[in-house]
Amino acid sequence: MAAIKPSLAKGTRDFSPAQMEKRNYIFNTLKTVFKKFGYNEIQTPSFENLSTLTGKYGDEGDKLIFKILNSGDYLSKVSDEQLSARNSNKLIPYISEKALRYDLTVPFARYVVMHQNDIALPFKRFQIQPVWRADRPQRGRYREFYQCDVDVVGSESLLNEAEFILIYQQALQALGLKDFTIKINNRKILTGIAEIIGKPELIVDMTVAIDKLDKIGLDGVNKELLERGFTTMDLDILKPIIELKGNNEEKLQQLKTVLANSENGLKGIQEIEEVFGYVKTFASENVLDEFVEVDITLARGLNYYTGCIFEVKTNEVAMGSIGGGGRYDDLTGMFGLKGLTGVGVSFGADRIYDVLEELNLYPASNSTSTKVLIINFDKSIEGYSLPLLAELRNAGIAAELYPTAAKLKKQMSYADAKQIPFVLLVGDEEKETGLLSLKNMDSGEQIKVDRQQLIQYFS
Repeated sequence: MAAIKPSLAKGTRDFSPAQMEKRNYIFNTLKTVFKKFGYNEIQTPSFENLSTLTGKYGDEGDKLIFKILNSGDYLSKVSDEQLSARNSNKLIPYISEKALRYDLTVPFARYVVMHQNDIALPFKRFQIQPVWRADRPQRGRYREFYQCDVDVVGSESLLNEAEFILIYQQALQALGLKDFTIKINNRKILTGIAEIIGKPELIVDMTVAIDKLDKIGLDGVNKELLERGFTTMDLDILKPIIELKGNNEEKLQQLKTVLANSENGLKGIQEIEEVFGYVKTFASENVLDEFVEVDITLARGLNYYTGCIFEVKTNEVAMGSIGGGGRYDDLTGMFGLKGLTGVGVSFGADRIYDVLEELNLYPASNSTSTKVLIINFDKSIEGYSLPLLAELRNAGIAAELYPTAAKLKKQMSYADAKQIPFVLLVGDEEKETGLLSLKNMDSGEQIKVDRQQLIQYFS
């Protein structure tokens, strides 16, 4: 039998040790910021019951959920008639009961409902885990990718939304990004727009379409709106709203005029203004002026958002959004727990990874882990070196002993390949005198040190 050529599934990636150092740098930086704002970490399973996920992301999102075939004879419950119909959507309830999680927000809502008697409200959590989407792979978009979510449930205060703006600002700056935009909108404003057009029942159709403005342009949005039941007269009303100009304050003032007869719309504007007021109290107005933009076309395309919504883009690299989120007042109600509001945002770790890579923003210190390699000359030296290796590790110094007595050139090549900065040469002379030869692999300099000096050198 011929060997199978190994390959990766489309939309997935392997990560080398050097790449994992960079990924962990991102995760650790984000965790530091999250914890500073009072969030604690949880984890949920990689797959959920399909019923838990279905219906939470809209029709477009549901199509991207990876379903898992039932174990065993998964076709046993399917009739010949159903099979002959060749309708995969109708077969799903019979052959799939589980699915890979699409995001971290819905599993979090499920977690809150199941653990409601064990958590204190408001409950603030962060979660860094992979999610899966059956999307078309392209640059910056993967089928398996990590999300870094921060959510709080049980608090209606818009102080939370203001803190998320600051979390984005502080986290992205801590990662070295300088030019980015935190876009904000409010689903109540979008509801108000649908109301003044006279088609409140088509709010979801409208938001799904205008959320694609960056991808398909205004003509593409108009075409999709017409297909979804809007008229050319509706488009004439919608166009100046989509094309609002000016700074944030000017946009909100224009919207107050346009939405004067919509209670929902005015409520959405008021909420954004209150969020901005908190941010100004927290920090200088420069945070709003430099990083925050009111964007009426921002819709996120997800059914569960009910208030403020966010999306973050970097302006330094051509890349899609690197974060987003919003308030979801009724999400836990889908699982039987009514009246528990929540709000959260997410960081797209894989896209952030690519951005930092392109901008060369990773610190050099994260390129290696092992600090010193002990050269293995023979069994006698190996026995002498093992306690020394333990001493180094007990002192918190990452160290290795080459596992076999190979040729010196091979061991030095190993150190080069792993970018290990120092090698320790221990021969019969070093064993007798207690003075060990420490070589700097970068400069080639070699010094003599005893055990105590060796530990101090790396401390």
